[in-house]
Amino acid sequence: MKRSFTRRRAAAAVLATALAAPLTACGGDDPAGGAKAAPAASGPSAADLTVLAAASLTDVFRTAGPAYEKSHPGTAVTFSFAGSQELAAQVGQGAPADVLVTADTRTMDGLSADTGTPEVIARNRLVIATAEGNPEGIGGLRDLADPRLKVVLAAPEVPAGRYSREILDTQRITVRPVSREPSVRAVLSKVGLGEADAGIVYGTDTATAPDEVDAVEIPDTQNAVAAYPAATLKSSKNAEAAAAFVSWLSSPEAQRILRDAGFQQP
Repeated sequence: MKRSFTRRRAAAAVLATALAAPLTACGGDDPAGGAKAAPAASGPSAADLTVLAAASLTDVFRTAGPAYEKSHPGTAVTFSFAGSQELAAQVGQGAPADVLVTADTRTMDGLSADTGTPEVIARNRLVIATAEGNPEGIGGLRDLADPRLKVVLAAPEVPAGRYSREILDTQRITVRPVSREPSVRAVLSKVGLGEADAGIVYGTDTATAPDEVDAVEIPDTQNAVAAYPAATLKSSKNAEAAAAFVSWLSSPEAQRILRDAGFQQP
């Protein structure tokens, strides 16, 4: 199972923890002569949070994480990225985490016994990823049926794979992929490394690798819209902080970050 972790802790919180004891002992400028404790981060959002997130959110959440920590001193957010189906398996196995964000509502709905009420925070659309410069001249979905092309798709249990199959079936296009990948980022990687001529990914994925791949737009009439729901996990030991993070994902600040990364508004 492929995971990518990133952990950041606000410096103010670390300093507050380290200095609280000596400042309390020495006192402050209290005119009564009493000891004055140094202020420390508090409130429901102060905690160490682990967020399980769909692979297609990797880059945008690496920006959102520090932004959240900056506005919530004392909170550290760690992300674990994988295909939504892998995240669901982790939840089912009792992996310690606080928040879950998937790339489809179906996966989230299947975990209703383990999560709070989900809230869609963003949407996304599919594109065809090709090698930089689109050397094979791929112009649309029907070109992917060319047997001379090496096409990769996400596996059927992955949201991007299911969306891809739906749009291809709707257009009655038969594509025989050379591989089916465990996440949409794995599809992007195959194309970017030249191991495949094309693959179907999210538009936000191609935007993260502009020097490696090109994006061929899929018309709305042929496309599918991916919804990203976020929810707290009932097993979380930081219920209030988890709820605060999920709520923040719909805030103007978080929505701006998502929008800047190419995600559509919920």
